[in-house]
Amino acid sequence: MTPTSFEELCSRLSSGSSTDLSALLPAGIQHEVGHFNVFNLTEITQTTGEKPTVPYPCRAFYKISFLTGCSRAEYPDRTIDISRPTLVFSTPKTPFNWLPIGRQTGQFCVFTAEFLHPTKSGVIIDELPIFRSPEHPVHTLSEAEAARVQSIFENMEAEITSNYAYKYDLMRAYTLELIHMGQKLQSTTMLHPNHSAFARTTSLFIELLERQFPLENPQQKIALRTAKQYADQLAVHVNHLNKVLRETTGLTTTELISGRLVQEARALLRHTDWTIADISDSLGFSDFAHFAKFFKSETSFSPGAFRRQTESSNYT
Repeated sequence: MTPTSFEELCSRLSSGSSTDLSALLPAGIQHEVGHFNVFNLTEITQTTGEKPTVPYPCRAFYKISFLTGCSRAEYPDRTIDISRPTLVFSTPKTPFNWLPIGRQTGQFCVFTAEFLHPTKSGVIIDELPIFRSPEHPVHTLSEAEAARVQSIFENMEAEITSNYAYKYDLMRAYTLELIHMGQKLQSTTMLHPNHSAFARTTSLFIELLERQFPLENPQQKIALRTAKQYADQLAVHVNHLNKVLRETTGLTTTELISGRLVQEARALLRHTDWTIADISDSLGFSDFAHFAKFFKSETSFSPGAFRRQTESSNYT
């Protein structure tokens, strides 16, 4: 079976006339940028309720569809009815048919693998979870998600007719944004197939911890200070978080938090002129004495002695 080419798709959607085709294809499209185009379903001649001659036609392009009407996504093993705003991803490797039911609204874009070549996009398209998942990539959207997707497609439609020299770089950015949205809607296990659940939780904890820093001014204060606060943010019990971190790092949640706090305290004492009281407050300590006791237990120096030693070494 011969795959449907990008040019054949455009011709079919434009009823095959050269006049319509020239309107659909962006002027001066170059092979070196990789084929890309975006369509609005309201502007395409639609045949509803008719099955194609080939039930699950092969295609030589990737497609991202934003569907807001009633339709049906058909796969060899499953049929998915669509009645709410939905984001659908299809690839040349997955047998798939879309059957509209009634008048359609929405947009879609099509592109070849060359368009997202690693040298242009920084990704290897067939290694992206959205295109590797055994789950059918049909994602119902919330109202906010649908508004965001529609905005991206509207930007695509506006930009593709512009004379901006780097418009295809923008198109890649918009396309990747849609891909990442789809991947965020996938299950966690599919997004991180090579990560254990413990490794994933550890990664999320470290990311959350690091987002508290650096502190740039004395008015800035860390938002999360205790093991329970981190556990609540990660939607796990604090005992479970402790167990996970002990297994993956050998340290408890509190030990990891303390280590990062003392690292930041050293940096602030060494590189700023903040008062020790300011540093204590920004790092979430209830008072100066509590901070001084904590710092000395971790470093064997009081905050003042550490700062004096640092200042002394700077002059030697």
